Amino acid sequence: MDNLYKQMYKDLHIDEVILNYCSFVENGLIKRFEDIDKVAEYNQLKVLKAMQDNRVSDIHFAATTGYGYNDLGRDTLEKVYADVFHTESALVRPQLISGTHALTIALSGNLRPGDEILSPVGKPYDTLEKVIGISTDTEEEPANGKNESVTAEQGKRAGRLTGSLAEYGITYSQVDLLPDGSFDYDGIRGAMNERTKLITIQRSKGYQTRPTLSVQRIGELIHFIKEINPNVICMVDNCYGEFVEITEPTDVGADLCVGSLIKNPGGGLAPIGGYIVGKEEFVDNAAYRLTAPGLGKEVGATLGINGSLYQGLFLAPVVVSGALKGAIYAANIYEKLGFPVIPNGTESRHDIIQAVTLGTPEGVVAFCKGIQAAAPVDSFVTPEPWAMPGYHSDVIMAAGAFIQGASIELSADAPIEPPYAVYFQGGLTWYHAKFGILMSVQKLYEENLIHLDR
Repeated sequence: MDNLYKQMYKDLHIDEVILNYCSFVENGLIKRFEDIDKVAEYNQLKVLKAMQDNRVSDIHFAATTGYGYNDLGRDTLEKVYADVFHTESALVRPQLISGTHALTIALSGNLRPGDEILSPVGKPYDTLEKVIGISTDTEEEPANGKNESVTAEQGKRAGRLTGSLAEYGITYSQVDLLPDGSFDYDGIRGAMNERTKLITIQRSKGYQTRPTLSVQRIGELIHFIKEINPNVICMVDNCYGEFVEITEPTDVGADLCVGSLIKNPGGGLAPIGGYIVGKEEFVDNAAYRLTAPGLGKEVGATLGINGSLYQGLFLAPVVVSGALKGAIYAANIYEKLGFPVIPNGTESRHDIIQAVTLGTPEGVVAFCKGIQAAAPVDSFVTPEPWAMPGYHSDVIMAAGAFIQGASIELSADAPIEPPYAVYFQGGLTWYHAKFGILMSVQKLYEENLIHLDR
């Protein structure tokens, strides 16, 4: 068996020196992986109970067209999501085309001219900057930063995209995390004012090297904010964090929680979609923004994909556990190779993303070539950096996925800018995630960017 095992990796172009080097790391992670399996088991049972309680049947997989009136499968799926996240309501739709779109709908549905958004965890993910109106289409520096607001007029002068929240008179304020990654509570208290309507909390790190926020830390932040103003809406961007822990942000006070179905909760089967869960009033506001006032959640055909959305959710806890093992494996290997990693090899995990600072553009490109070469789809393609829409620098993305852009599948991406960190995530199975990491090491080794003792 051992010889066949090694021969298979050899057939897949992994040198034996790479396999031996990485096997030592894997052997030290057995207990850690057992703990991940326990979390997956709990979340699997949580999803199963929600489906059983809502009497899911094959009738719920039937297609609807046109307006989608009385789509029983859609409405029941939203009840399942509400039960899984322990919320009053849910909006789960294929018409939500991405996490950024779902966040845009949640924001624009619940904000009005004169309102202000506050981010107490630093700047949001790149694609959301233009939604809010804090990133420009020009070379001018955005007028945002700690405790600074962007007005509608400033947005127009700076060349903001048409349709941004800033253009509609919604302002933005930001408080950065402290150097040690903790919340700047004094800064947050000072930034909140009578116009602060919504607090946006990004759980994952995005293209930053800050720590991902645990559900517990999110709960502590929400508790602090609600003591200042109990009426402010606390919204969590939950992308990449679903099912990593046994609780979700809605269990610790989040009024809204938003994510993408082609990330964790879609289980690799959802072909498109996003979700918004939370208090009924705020979910309804988002639904009216997605469709039209007076229509809300009553319309929206599902076109025959409900079965994939249900089954993907059912599989999601196990799929997430495989991706999580891959992230921990990557952290331990690259830490052993001498590269800075966030989180490090022993830290607790709160999303599926692993950041590895490779220090050079060549290192980033080689890593991404390895991930692409490990893919079941388009493994023969060579990824190159390009000016991807919504980002402020060239970005390289490696993803040979069954669903385009599905980052619950094996993928890696990075902006080509200092400190030249790459962000690895996904893997529908642990074994595929493992192979992807092995191939990334292989590519760095072939290009003499790392050195191993044979």
